[in-house]
Amino acid sequence: MTTAARPRRAARSGGTGAGKTVGTIDAAALARWPLTAPDGAADKETRGHVLVVAGSHEIPGAALLAAVAALRVGAGKLTIAAPERVALGLALAIPEARVIALAENKGGGLLAKGCDELAPVAARAGAVVLGPGMLDEARSVAFVRGLLPLLRETIVVLDAYAMSVVRDGPFDQPVVLTPHAGEMAHLTGLTKEAVCADPLGTARDAAGRWNACVALKGAHTFIVQPGEGAWRFDGGTPGLATSGSGDTLAGLIGGLAARGLSPLQASAWGVLLHARAGHVLARRHGPLGYLARELSAEVPAIIHAIGKQHAPARGK
Repeated sequence: MTTAARPRRAARSGGTGAGKTVGTIDAAALARWPLTAPDGAADKETRGHVLVVAGSHEIPGAALLAAVAALRVGAGKLTIAAPERVALGLALAIPEARVIALAENKGGGLLAKGCDELAPVAARAGAVVLGPGMLDEARSVAFVRGLLPLLRETIVVLDAYAMSVVRDGPFDQPVVLTPHAGEMAHLTGLTKEAVCADPLGTARDAAGRWNACVALKGAHTFIVQPGEGAWRFDGGTPGLATSGSGDTLAGLIGGLAARGLSPLQASAWGVLLHARAGHVLARRHGPLGYLARELSAEVPAIIHAIGKQHAPARGK
């Protein structure tokens, strides 16, 4: 997929990012990073294969939310890998997916030996969403540590406990991290107050230290990709601060990456689509009380509307 230009630039930022411009994420900016439209001969393989490794016996819904979101952005094929206690339930809930049951310990943590079971599908995946709903931080990190070498050519979206692998040092493969302020504090050793006081500076420092695309979620979301600058999104809505919302966002980003977008592009698209879906539901139900499970169903129409709005006029 080719892109014509980078998103437009906004005002200069303060704090740690002083003296550097910050891009504004809006529909006009994303039009410069268009989603590839499948032709009549396209099949599900050409639209991208997403592997979602997520869930636990306490939070099985996280896998469901991330997986459905990946399909709703247009990915063509979905595989879910989940702890054996919840795999059958997920298979029944999402008939569009292949579901792989992974060995787990009594506490719900995935066992590292499960990485070998995923090697064949990992080699074919265009993107992997790893972490939503996982339990047992130590076990999760060990599992992620074992799986990442199998994903060298794949964009990996890390969420929740899977992000704690950053303590191993910088990545040498394409990775997206999606922390909110509390998770960023946990990962960096900063206080949550310090993260909130300078989210752009924190995201910049983290992206550089980890060599990863960092999408620091909040009332103002900042996305930073080393070597490609920083971008800001201001169009959120309070109702998005709800259980499962972050799992949905991780799935959106993973599905977009599977369709061919870069880590930065997929993150920018995912953040905007997530927020636009929230606005649609807020108009329908009110500013609070809509559910994370409702967000993904709004996304196809939003993508279609953005495409129509910024499509080149006929004859030009």
